[in-house]
Amino acid sequence: MSTVSHQVVCLRPEEDFLKIGVTPPKALSISYLGPGADELAVTLRTAVAAIIPAVGPKLPAALFESSSVKLVQVTGAGVDRLDEPAMRKLGIAVANVAGGSNSALADYCVAAALNLLRRMSWASSEIRKGNYAPFRAAMIAASLRGLDGLTVGVVGFGNIGLSVAQAFRRMGCQITFFDPIVDEAAVPGELGAQRLALEDLLASADVVTIHVPLIPATENLIGAAELERMKPDAVLINAARGGIVNEVALAECLTAGALAGAAVDVYSTEPPPMSNPLLALTGEAADRLLLTPHIAGVTRQAWAGLFEAAWANVERVVCNGEAPLNRVY
Repeated sequence: MSTVSHQVVCLRPEEDFLKIGVTPPKALSISYLGPGADELAVTLRTAVAAIIPAVGPKLPAALFESSSVKLVQVTGAGVDRLDEPAMRKLGIAVANVAGGSNSALADYCVAAALNLLRRMSWASSEIRKGNYAPFRAAMIAASLRGLDGLTVGVVGFGNIGLSVAQAFRRMGCQITFFDPIVDEAAVPGELGAQRLALEDLLASADVVTIHVPLIPATENLIGAAELERMKPDAVLINAARGGIVNEVALAECLTAGALAGAAVDVYSTEPPPMSNPLLALTGEAADRLLLTPHIAGVTRQAWAGLFEAAWANVERVVCNGEAPLNRVY
C-alpha cells in the first residue's frame, strides 16, 4: 500500500523542530521556506497547508490569493501576522496552539517582576562599574520589596493572563484584573481575583502585567495618562504585543523616575530600530528598564509542546480530512 504525500509549506527551518526532538510527520511532503523567499508564492499555489511562526513580518494576503491552501497553522497563539478579513474571504482556515506557552510566559513575568523590584540587573551593572559597596548600601536603604503580599494587576484575563495570575498567586500576591470580555464566574474562586476598571487597577497595583492581543481597541492602551495613574514604586511588564504600551510615553515616564521599572519583551517594530525611544534611555532610566527580544514564551519545553500540537493539527486536516482543532477563524 503506497503512502500518499501531501504538500505543506513551513516557514520555520526544519532545525527548529529537530533540535528539540520534534519530528514532522513523515506522511507530509514539506517545503521549508523563509517568509521572504522568492519561491514562496509559487510553492503556496500547490500547497494544502502552511505552518508559520506566531512572530514575524506580516504575510500579505496576495500570497494566498492564488494558492490552494486550506489551512494556515500557527505554531503559537498569536495570529496577527495574517490579514483576517482576507483569509475569511478566501475561505482559508487559520488555527493556533492556545496555551502552549502559558507556563513559560508566567515564569518570565514573575522573574521580570522580581528582577525589577529587587534591582538585580541594575546591581549587576553597578558592580561591574566598581560600585559594589555604595550600591549595596543604596539597595539596603531602599528597603526593596519581594512579591509576597503585593497586588498584581493583570490586564487581559484570557488563558495567558489567568496562568500568569496563578503564578503570582503562588508567590503570595493579591490579584486584580481588567478584562471587559471575561465572565467573572469563570475565574477560579481560589485566586480571589477582583475585577477592576482599568484606571483603578493601574492606581492600586504594585505590578501591572499586560496580556491582551494587539487589536484596534488595545493599540496604545497604556499611554501617558495610564502610566501617570500607576504608583511611583510600581513595575510594568509587557510580554503581549508591541504597540499596546506607548513606547514614547514609557520612555518619558522612566526618565522622569515615575516608575520603579519596566520589562519590555515586545516592540512596535521588531527588531526595534536604534531610534526606538526605549533604546535611547541612559542613566538610571535605562537601569530601571529590562529589555528582552520577544522570548517570554520561548523555552525548550514550551516549543516542544507547541510544535507537536501544530504538526498534529496539520496532519489531522491534510492526511485525515478532519476539521482543524483550535480554529481561530
